[in-house]
Amino acid sequence: MLLVELNGNGEDEAMNVTLFNRIRGYVAIDVRGNRQEQLLNALVSKRFRIWDVRRKDEQSVRLYMLLRDFFRLKPILKETGCRMHVVGRFGLPFWLDKLGHRKTFAIGLAAFIVGLYLLSSIVWRIDVEGNESIARSDILQAAKQQGLYRLQWKFRMAAPDELSDAIHRQLSGVSWVGVEVHGTKVQIKIVEATRPDQSPLMNPRHLVASQNALVTEILAETGKPIAKPNMNVKKGDILISGIIGEGAYLQTVVAKGKVRGVVWQEAVVEMPLAQKQKVYTGESKTRNYLVLGSRGLQVTGYGKVSYERFETHSDRKALGWRKYVLPIGWLKETVMESRIEEVQLAPEEGAAIALEQARSEVIAGAGKDAKLRGEKILLHEKSDNGKVYMKVLFEVEKDIAVEQAIVN
Repeated sequence: MLLVELNGNGEDEAMNVTLFNRIRGYVAIDVRGNRQEQLLNALVSKRFRIWDVRRKDEQSVRLYMLLRDFFRLKPILKETGCRMHVVGRFGLPFWLDKLGHRKTFAIGLAAFIVGLYLLSSIVWRIDVEGNESIARSDILQAAKQQGLYRLQWKFRMAAPDELSDAIHRQLSGVSWVGVEVHGTKVQIKIVEATRPDQSPLMNPRHLVASQNALVTEILAETGKPIAKPNMNVKKGDILISGIIGEGAYLQTVVAKGKVRGVVWQEAVVEMPLAQKQKVYTGESKTRNYLVLGSRGLQVTGYGKVSYERFETHSDRKALGWRKYVLPIGWLKETVMESRIEEVQLAPEEGAAIALEQARSEVIAGAGKDAKLRGEKILLHEKSDNGKVYMKVLFEVEKDIAVEQAIVN
């Protein structure tokens, strides 16, 4: 048996140990005795797995062997009269044995690994892209019917190709559906089928004035413009006629266009000078929750709120990993005590607030794209019961054209 001379520094662990041997476990032992070569030959003949056999000195040899073979070593030691001493234990069995003495750490580590695996096996988020005319809720409902929804186990889902085909069959007006799984997020991509625009069928018509106005702008797309800029028109006057041509070439069309004009609108408003407003007292209470999905577990701030009037402000923070947001987080609620106080406005302040309120009401009632061109206060007085009364005449520019069917 050839022995390798041990270098001066020695080694604590064998070199080039395979992963398989580390999993099964192995030991380093020093063997002493006069019949070391007979012991080594016996180990080889009985198929012991040994390696890195090195001589330490004239009386001892160091070698490494699998843990399972170590328990068969005793009879051979007796036959050869050698003695052995374990100098190192390596591999998974010994690591697990050390871990077993730290039960709390072992349980925590196992729980962490299991929890991490479970969290990564759930669909936490579903994104929908490409839908314009199809509602997102309809797409998610179709996906749910195929077993794809939030908090679903990923291993219970069908393959992405199967999900794509099934969702495609359920949705109308869709030319292609794609499903992609990225970690705990599922992305549904939609390509809607293009359809030619269908113009609604309309009877011939005029565009007439909706109320008395001063025309400021007229643009006729189809039909014959009758009104002109700076022309006063009355309610019902034709602005753009749906009758074009003369004599034998006379025909009716659907008049289309844009006509804007200035109209006059009177508004009457009243404003109480005694105003009630909410103020905070400075007293508050904080409650904290551990949030998982849509559920929360209260951690601090137990007990009923003793304030007669209060407001609650919430601040939620979620855990994230890279670009993914996990449904696990922390919710902080601040309950702030408030009360209602009465504030007395000066007549000038009340008048300003009343005028601004009147402007907002007039513009809101005038419709889209309306503009305020001028205003004139017709009546402004303060009554004895603590209110300000105002009557205001507003000049508003807006769209004044409405449809009127042509009756043959």
